[in-house]
Amino acid sequence: MKPTSVVFLHHSTGGRIWKGNVNKYVYKVTKRSDVEKWIRHLEKKDENPIQISQMTFPKKEPYGWKNYPYDYYNIWVRHAGNESYKSEPTLEMLTKDYKIIIWKHCFPVSDVMADTIDPGIDSEIRTLSNYKLQYDALKEKMHQFPENMFLVWTPAPLVEGKTNEGAAKRIREFYKWIINQWDEKGDNIYLWDYYILATDGGLYLTPDNADGPENSHPNTIFSGKISRYFANRIIHVAYGEADNYPITGMDNIE
Repeated sequence: MKPTSVVFLHHSTGGRIWKGNVNKYVYKVTKRSDVEKWIRHLEKKDENPIQISQMTFPKKEPYGWKNYPYDYYNIWVRHAGNESYKSEPTLEMLTKDYKIIIWKHCFPVSDVMADTIDPGIDSEIRTLSNYKLQYDALKEKMHQFPENMFLVWTPAPLVEGKTNEGAAKRIREFYKWIINQWDEKGDNIYLWDYYILATDGGLYLTPDNADGPENSHPNTIFSGKISRYFANRIIHVAYGEADNYPITGMDNIE
């Protein structure tokens, strides 16, 4: 059987979930993450095997350590084509190598400014209006690859000590827009609901899930807990069943 090739594009928050409970030394030696282990455990043995890899995207150099809506839009829409942009692969390149592409933002995405300026799709300023314009362009771009599937994380929230109520409410509004309006049933784009898992339904990354009162990275216990939900969601997408299950991945876990 030909494996279903999957790539996970991420920075540090994604890396925490990818590794799960595996400590740094063991991961460095074995290169085996909790997500990979859960996929092996949960995938159906009579289906095509899932072959997953992970990639830092974008890299610190030369593009810069930024993976916000503007940056995906900038690399994949503004600079689309068969050549990389600042050493970062475009969707034309990635879709040739991977059946499923998973992408996400790190927690500074939740530092959302008020809409006090005119919206602009080419703007790096983090406002709700700019995010929506960039996400609509990204959806249109992903729809150009109907043979591929895309799994998008909902936003990574900040701890209360590193944000304010206004920004927290704005990222929650963006989150609700993503799941209620931007996401469409029956297309090739699916969601994994990191936001609701991290906030427990509140405005902030909860203290129990955070690495500290001023550190918005997920801690090891929380990362280990939800790595299996993430793996489960990947499996649903790979088998074409994602629209039939909760976007948290919290189902049929054994």
